[in-house]
Amino acid sequence: MAESKPVGKTKTQGWEIGVRRTLPVGSGKLWELLTTQPGLGYWLGHGVEVDFKKGDTYKTKENTTGDIRSFEAGSLIRMTWQPDNWDFQSTLQIRLTPAKKGTTLSFHHEKLQDGAQREQMKDHWTKVVDKLSALIDDH
Repeated sequence: MAESKPVGKTKTQGWEIGVRRTLPVGSGKLWELLTTQPGLGYWLGHGVEVDFKKGDTYKTKENTTGDIRSFEAGSLIRMTWQPDNWDFQSTLQIRLTPAKKGTTLSFHHEKLQDGAQREQMKDHWTKVVDKLSALIDDH
């Protein structure tokens, strides 16, 4: 009998998690919320300003650091993401895709250390999406 692979464990990228939700807003408005404060603060850091150009680096007030790997205005940010208390870089991808009733926002986080960290980040990104959704509701 073949041994089953744990949910979220990949052969080459360690552990990963994806959180996605369709929000009732156009992609342009959602992109603006993601890349400016206060929305940017919900997922990257409060007070940080990033141009999101490929190759740029960033450091937040919370000392999360990384660099931009890929960027397509309005639809994709792929970046390294390393909080101050981690001794390794992970990869974070944020993607917007059109949906019938709004825009689907996806956070995909890979190169996590283990299943426990995967669950921690699942909870984190779910809360981020909840906060962004509430921000949309307030506008």
